[in-house]
Amino acid sequence: MVGERLIWSVPLLLVLSALTFVLAWLTPGDAARVILGTNTDPAAYQQVRSQLGLDEPLSAQYWAWLADAARGDLGRSLFTGEPVSAMLNSRLAVSLCLLAGAAVVIAVVGVAVGLAGALRGGAAARVLDGAAVVGMSIPAPWLGLVLVVVLAVRAGLFPVTGYVPFAQSPPEWARSLVLPAACLAVGGIAMIAKQVRGAMVDVLGRQYVRALRANGIPARSIIFRHAAKNAALPVVNVFGVVLIGMLGGSIVVEQLFALPGLGQLAVTATAQHDLPVLQGVVLYFTVLVVAVNLLVDLVSGWLTPKGVAR
Repeated sequence: MVGERLIWSVPLLLVLSALTFVLAWLTPGDAARVILGTNTDPAAYQQVRSQLGLDEPLSAQYWAWLADAARGDLGRSLFTGEPVSAMLNSRLAVSLCLLAGAAVVIAVVGVAVGLAGALRGGAAARVLDGAAVVGMSIPAPWLGLVLVVVLAVRAGLFPVTGYVPFAQSPPEWARSLVLPAACLAVGGIAMIAKQVRGAMVDVLGRQYVRALRANGIPARSIIFRHAAKNAALPVVNVFGVVLIGMLGGSIVVEQLFALPGLGQLAVTATAQHDLPVLQGVVLYFTVLVVAVNLLVDLVSGWLTPKGVAR
């Protein structure tokens, strides 16, 4: 299972990297135009294009990048000349902290809300379902602005923007991530809560659960020792989808809260037509997607009862 996932990740990396090259080529402008400006001498423009290798055919540019990437060399930024790997590695921790924080919030709050809806039922369940629909419909930029105005500007509880490294100040590091993580997590909380509620209601209505109740097994034991594990499998699969979706959401959130992560770097590289940097970000995001899928497969395999085909 793990080996199969790793094998499929190779064509995924190739396809996404090729698409990035094509889309960047279709976008009006190029790095030479951004560097020199719109009003520049055509000869100087062609000279810079030649220096950057932009006058080569698109296929030649792609194969040159791919050959270097296969050796672990992602090239250098067309603007700063800094190695792309160093730029990405310096920002990777910020994105991972944001994603990990949002994932923890989604897991804790989403599961708690979903369990409450499944166990209470009635009006409480309908309210939770309605809240879940609203949560999945809230645009992240709008929610981020509301959080900033209410909790940062007016209440002064958290910084408006920026990121504090953990080594510099752990408390300030946590405060700088609260609002971005909350903004990124809201939609995921709604999805997980709805999935947990549906899965628990289904499991609690099965015959073996009724038999356990008839035998006098305490309700807490039935819920957490028997029903929860059987309900967890579909929840884990949805959680994997939510985590992958957060990679795209992190681009918006990092830009909104001025976090120096991979998402913000992707936006900057796109605006500057800095293709080596953009290719590196796509590569790192693809590796994260593969890692999430592997983790979901491992957890799903552990949760699947022995002898039951997935």
